[in-house]
Amino acid sequence: MRILIIGAGNAGRHLAAKLSEERHDIVIVDRDEAALNEVASQLDIQTVSGEGSSPRVLEKAGLTKADLVVAVTDRDEVNILACAFAHAAGVPHQVARVSNPDFLHAHAKFDLGKMGIDLVISQKEECADEIYTVLRMPGTLEAVDVLEGRVLAVGIKVHMDSPMVLQTLKDFPRPDLLQKIRLIGLMRADELLIPKGETQLMIGDDIYFCGKPADVNEFLEWASPEHERFEKVIIAGGGDLGLQLAQRLEKTDTPVVLIERDTGRAEACSLVLDRALVIKGDALDQETLENAGVVHGSAFVAVTGSDENNIMICLLAEKAGAAFTLAQVTRPEYVPIISSLSLLDRAVSSHMSMINAILHFVRGKNVRAAALLHKLPGELLEVVLAEGHRWADKPVRGLRIPAGVMIATVLRGDEILPPTGEQVLRVGDRLVLFTLPTAVGRVEDLFKG
Repeated sequence: MRILIIGAGNAGRHLAAKLSEERHDIVIVDRDEAALNEVASQLDIQTVSGEGSSPRVLEKAGLTKADLVVAVTDRDEVNILACAFAHAAGVPHQVARVSNPDFLHAHAKFDLGKMGIDLVISQKEECADEIYTVLRMPGTLEAVDVLEGRVLAVGIKVHMDSPMVLQTLKDFPRPDLLQKIRLIGLMRADELLIPKGETQLMIGDDIYFCGKPADVNEFLEWASPEHERFEKVIIAGGGDLGLQLAQRLEKTDTPVVLIERDTGRAEACSLVLDRALVIKGDALDQETLENAGVVHGSAFVAVTGSDENNIMICLLAEKAGAAFTLAQVTRPEYVPIISSLSLLDRAVSSHMSMINAILHFVRGKNVRAAALLHKLPGELLEVVLAEGHRWADKPVRGLRIPAGVMIATVLRGDEILPPTGEQVLRVGDRLVLFTLPTAVGRVEDLFKG
C-alpha cells in the first residue's frame, strides 16, 4: 500500500516507522527540513519538503498514486485541507488528526466525513480513554479495549507475594481462571516469551492476557490481591487531555482533583466540571500537592505540556505518598526508558494511543488492528472468518497456526468465547490474534482472500 503521511513530527515519524516495518510504500511531507532529514536517516522512505496543504507539494509527493493519506501535523486546518484535497484527487481513504473539540463534536451539517475524511481522530481523546482504562484497573501495567470494549487486553507484573510465582501453566493453581482468560505474552527482562504449558512464572515477569472485563477483574483480584481501588485520582494539568480525563472520571464515584497553574484555564475547567475539585497551583510545588490531598490510596496522573515536568511531578507525588503514578509523554521512546528504570508506575504516549486508532485503517478490510501495546512487542489483530476459510468448522487444537501467532479471543455474535483447544471456529467469528512483528505478514496472507 502507498501511504502519504503529512507531518514528520513525533506522530508522523513513529507511524512511518511502524508502517515501513511492514513493507508499505511511505512518503512523508513536512515543511521542516531538519525533521525530514532525521526521518530519512532512520527509515527507507521518500520525503518531500513543503506545506502539507499545498496542492503543488501534494502533487509532487504523488498524491494521486496514494491509497491512504494520513495528516498528523499539529495544525488542524492543514490536516483537514490536505485530506479534502486527497478526497478530491480520488484517494480511497483519508485520516485527519485534530485537536480542536469543535471539529470532533460539531453539528451534523458540519461533519468532516462529508468532506471525504474517513477518520477524524483526536490524540488527546484517545489518550484520555487509555489512561481512564488503566485507572479503573489498579495494578495493571497497561490495559486496552478490544472488540468495542467487550474484551480487555491487560498487562500485570508478577510480584513476590503473588500466588502465580513459580507456577507453571499446566499445573496452574486456578485452572478455572485460565478457562476464562487467555495468556498471550510474557516479558522477562527484555525477552518476549510465548506462554506454554511448561512456562514457569517468575518474580518480575510482565504477563499479558485477554478476557471479558468481569473475568479480567476476577483474575486480577486473585493474582494481585494487594491492589485496591484508588481512593482518589489527582490530575496535574488542566489542558484538553486533563479536562477530558477528569470528565470521564466524574462519571464514576471516585473523587477527582484537578491541578492547573493558569488562573484562566483553572476557572474554565471549574465551569465545565461538576464534581471534581479544581486547584489553581503548580504541581511541582510541595504546598500544592499537600492542598490536593495526596494520600496513600491515591493515583496521581501528570498530563501537563512538558514530558520532563510530568516525570518530575510524578516523582514528587510518589514521595508524597501516592500509590500509583502515571505520566503522559509526547515522545514514545521515553516509555521503555521510564519502564526499564522503574521511575514511575506507568508512562503513556499520546502519540502511541493515536497510532493505535490509525492502524485500524491500514490493515484493510480482512485484517484490522485491534490494539498496539506499549511494552509488549507485536500487536493484536482482528480478523473475520470468511466462508470457505481453512480454519472454519475446525477446533482450535487442529489448526495450522503460523509461528508467532496466537488466538487471543473469539467473538461469535455477542458472545465472547475462550479459544480453548476444543473450541470449534465458525464462519463469521471475529478473532483477535496476538501477533509478533515478524508474523504480521503471515496473518495478512492467511486472511487476504
